Amino acid sequence: MTTLPDLDLIRTSIERIDEEILDALRRRMALADDVARAKLAAAAPFRDQRREDLLLRRIRTRAAEHGLDPHEVERIWRLFIDMSVARQHELVTRLDTTPLRVAYPGVEGSYSHLAARRRYGHRTGGVLLSGFDHAREAVEALRRGEQDLVLLPIENTTAGSMNETYDLLAEGGVVITAELVSQVDHRLLGLPGAKLEGLREVLSHPQALAQCETFLREKVPWARAVPDVDTGGAAQKVRERNDASVAAIASETAAQRFGLEVLAGDLQPAFDYTRFVEVGREPTPLSPGVPCKTSLLVVLEHKPGTLGEMLQRLTLRGVNLSKLESRPIPGQPWQYRFYLDVEGHAASAAVTAALDDIRPLTSSLRVLGTYARAEAPHA
Repeated sequence: MTTLPDLDLIRTSIERIDEEILDALRRRMALADDVARAKLAAAAPFRDQRREDLLLRRIRTRAAEHGLDPHEVERIWRLFIDMSVARQHELVTRLDTTPLRVAYPGVEGSYSHLAARRRYGHRTGGVLLSGFDHAREAVEALRRGEQDLVLLPIENTTAGSMNETYDLLAEGGVVITAELVSQVDHRLLGLPGAKLEGLREVLSHPQALAQCETFLREKVPWARAVPDVDTGGAAQKVRERNDASVAAIASETAAQRFGLEVLAGDLQPAFDYTRFVEVGREPTPLSPGVPCKTSLLVVLEHKPGTLGEMLQRLTLRGVNLSKLESRPIPGQPWQYRFYLDVEGHAASAAVTAALDDIRPLTSSLRVLGTYARAEAPHA
């Protein structure tokens, strides 16, 4: 006579395994706290999409080897990952010192991310970096109080100004608190084994495409330049599309991040730098004697010679103008607002007097921020 399985014993065995699974999950979540602390110290984003993709790929393979449905197992592991990330964010609320929340446009491996990591990495108390698809989204998160600072690219020595950043500053609600100058070192990235002669598209941020225009025209004139919102995002798309005819202009870090190969270097002129501005909701005090800049937003009276008169009055007060940028005023055809960077503190005698002198020439004058002046790093 065949002995029937004892259902109670089977259920007891299942419950024992369930306890083992729960204990393993507890230990996995405890490690998430260590991961969070390491990421805060190194200024690394909490979501690492490439690592998550590699992990899920390995889990699918191992599930199939164990005779399990890889898709169902992947679904479970995605829940584990979400639990881990939530646990990492929850740790932030339990820390005695709240980490600084810094936003930047782009993904991990973009130049904005690299600049943020260089500026805030290993900060006492840690830093929580968050990448946004667009600069506007990052600034709006700052205005809502969801971020403490935003790091934005504002100009490049080869391709010129980033107009979106200037326009966001004009909308108000934020001030410039610092600047950072970072050297740009573009690489042409493709899938492993891709060749220059096989390329048909090159993706990147419009500024990066402009910086590398000579290389593209001379070395791969048959490839179409395709603008993308971000250099790191362009590299990610090359990986995702898995098409050897598509390449991206991005950093070498992005190549490592997304498993791409460097097809060419030296894409832009030597000594190519990008200037970033740190933006916050409130001004940051500066120590006495620190060389600084003041950024201004000015709308002049619409009269002939007003711009020249303003510049002359600055000169007479001994205020050095280091940058002048004009942008059209929406809804007012052929009228412009001017962005000025001048040397000195807004509260200094020379700058205060100069502002008093030029104010009668303006319909609007606003100080966008006073901050420590950054120097370009040595090549």
